[in-house]
Amino acid sequence: MLNDTEKNYLKWFKKANEDELSVKSILDDRDGAPSTVCFLSQQIAEKYLKGLLVFFNKEFPKMHDLIDLEELILTFDQDIKEFEKDLDFLNRFYIESRYPGDYPEFNWNDAEGAYKGAKRIKEFVLNKIK
Repeated sequence: MLNDTEKNYLKWFKKANEDELSVKSILDDRDGAPSTVCFLSQQIAEKYLKGLLVFFNKEFPKMHDLIDLEELILTFDQDIKEFEKDLDFLNRFYIESRYPGDYPEFNWNDAEGAYKGAKRIKEFVLNKIK
């Protein structure tokens, strides 16, 4: 039987997996916008990082900044530093992919790179909770 902490971090992972299913579908069919893949990839990383914090019973404020989440994780695990380039790359997609403005157009290379970064974060987190 799962305790409350297990249920809570698994809820974060479940939501991340839902985002990943959408990313895979868009990338496989190229039926959708690359910016959506970029945004959802950021969300995958964010949700796995938040699930990791929940797993280790660490509280966090409502936030979407992956570097801020990294800072919280650094208090108990320095290995997250290895993924700083991925976090920095993905971080920009939370805002830039969702709203009009002076932002670049994202292409399929951006989308594929974002998803690869999100998968690296996912692997890191899943290896930490084993």
